[in-house]
Amino acid sequence: MIKNDIWITEMAQKGMISPFEPSLIRQCNEFPVISFGLSSFGYDIRLSPEDFRIFRHIPGTVVDPKNFNPENLVPTKLHKDTNGSYFILPAHSYGLGVALERLEIPDNITVICIGKSTYARCGIIANVTPAEAAWRGYLTLELSNASSADCRIYANEGIVQLMFLEGEPCSVSYQARRGKYQDQPDVVTLAKV
Repeated sequence: MIKNDIWITEMAQKGMISPFEPSLIRQCNEFPVISFGLSSFGYDIRLSPEDFRIFRHIPGTVVDPKNFNPENLVPTKLHKDTNGSYFILPAHSYGLGVALERLEIPDNITVICIGKSTYARCGIIANVTPAEAAWRGYLTLELSNASSADCRIYANEGIVQLMFLEGEPCSVSYQARRGKYQDQPDVVTLAKV
């Protein structure tokens, strides 16, 4: 069963989402923002301004998830203007960012991250990733620019929506099996095996 705003609020008060915004925010300081916060059946998390990295091609190398070369990712500059703070994701490229909110998922819940329509309409695809039962930390967010134009990715604004799915308690949670991405810090976490 997908969980609603009432349940999300109750669980956020117990530490599931921090910081937590109890309403959907579309404007900050009289400026429009890409919405974040609580919605009817989900929660829109924000992109942290602290860390965003873009894949670059290193001639003669192949990206290997079993032996990831951190030099394939280049930290990118945070820009700022009257529209807000943003990173630039070049055309036909891929970037990794990190969520501003920290999550502590209950052991009978799995969270799916879905891309926001505002970005989808600009050619930005958010890879759908789960946060499994009893996972905790800051999500590393995977974003792909499928368009032929560079795109702004706004920090401190909505980036993906979380949908909370309840199931019967599992026999082995992410925490119990010592998942490799448990307790991710508030910086981009690279691929691990």
